[in-house]
Amino acid sequence: MGKVVLAYSGGLDTSVSIVWLKEKYGLDVVALAVDVGQGADLEAIRQKALRLGAVKAVVLDLREEFVSNYAFSALKANAAYEKKYFLNSALSRPLIVKALVDVANEEGAVAVAHGCTGKGNDQVRFDVGVKTLAPHLKVIAPVREWGFSREEEIEYAKDRGIPVPVTKDKPYSIDQNVWGRSIECGVLEDPWVEPPEDVFEWTVNPTEAPDEPEYIEIGFKNGVPVSVNGMELSPLSVVEVLNEVGGRNGVGRIDHIENRLVGIKSREVYEYPGASILVEAHFSLEKLVFTRDLTRFKEIVDKRYSELIYDGLWFSQLREALATFIDRTQEVVTGTVRMKLYRGSARVVGLKSPYSMYDFGLSTYDKGDKFDHSASEGFIKLWGLPHEIAYKVKGETQEVAYVEGKV
Repeated sequence: MGKVVLAYSGGLDTSVSIVWLKEKYGLDVVALAVDVGQGADLEAIRQKALRLGAVKAVVLDLREEFVSNYAFSALKANAAYEKKYFLNSALSRPLIVKALVDVANEEGAVAVAHGCTGKGNDQVRFDVGVKTLAPHLKVIAPVREWGFSREEEIEYAKDRGIPVPVTKDKPYSIDQNVWGRSIECGVLEDPWVEPPEDVFEWTVNPTEAPDEPEYIEIGFKNGVPVSVNGMELSPLSVVEVLNEVGGRNGVGRIDHIENRLVGIKSREVYEYPGASILVEAHFSLEKLVFTRDLTRFKEIVDKRYSELIYDGLWFSQLREALATFIDRTQEVVTGTVRMKLYRGSARVVGLKSPYSMYDFGLSTYDKGDKFDHSASEGFIKLWGLPHEIAYKVKGETQEVAYVEGKV
């Protein structure tokens, strides 16, 4: 009997998958649970997988790797799909895919499996990722294949002694890791309905946040946050601290109509207390140290980089090439950003960097002004000259056409 490595979360779909894979394909199931900061009891999840018939259950703590190599790679690109989604789920998938392939090779497995539906983006991220890294492995998507309704799946689970969680009070589909929290389904499927308060777990309602603003200082080195309020922290700790600080100030709530890769729109609610603070701080620091041309061009690159991550193309040549360009730009993104958090907002209120391009003598309108005002007239003449000529030519051409009766 061959082996299949299943990306296992402990939820209903992947729990049913353990039994279904044995019945349908006759494969021994190795369950793999990856800790990316979702806050689950992974030892309990491991034991559950074994009770349900997995021949082996592997748990990997990849939180630091996730933040350092995936979340912070996106941070360097100020990555936000459609300017809203900070890609928490999309960023974790290539790391899980890599772990799946590694464990499959170690176990001599013939296939890997995941619990994605046929309607979402994650199926693309898993399937394309696995086929890129390990074309020899078969990819099985039980939820996409078995065709159960939710009621039929629950009945299947009950018949085989698989625990069925009660979700009537909170019928939401939730995916979270240390970078952010995604919530969908239930009443959220009606875009006219305001998200109820029980949707949110990481952030207080901004109306109930503290009356006084909270100031924080974030230190960056080569585009990576390395300290909060002068205290040096690991990448994981930086995000955890800012999740807590942002959460208590109501920062990071997002309600978003999203264009999925599979062609449909979905209503998504997100909580990004730490990520939203970091992206705002990072982008503002870049503007202090970049030339105008680099700032503008990198915004184009950042947008495309976000789309590649969202579309499941982390392992593509283009994503890797753009990452090289982005890393090169970050060599000067070093400095400190002071932010003011207040009732749902996170604003940059101070910036400093050894690479700052801000020159007080050139910017001030006071007596210390060093700007050469006399140079402006010639600059403006040359800057506008091609447009002046083009407009003149256009006018002359139209006049000739009118005289010749062509207009």
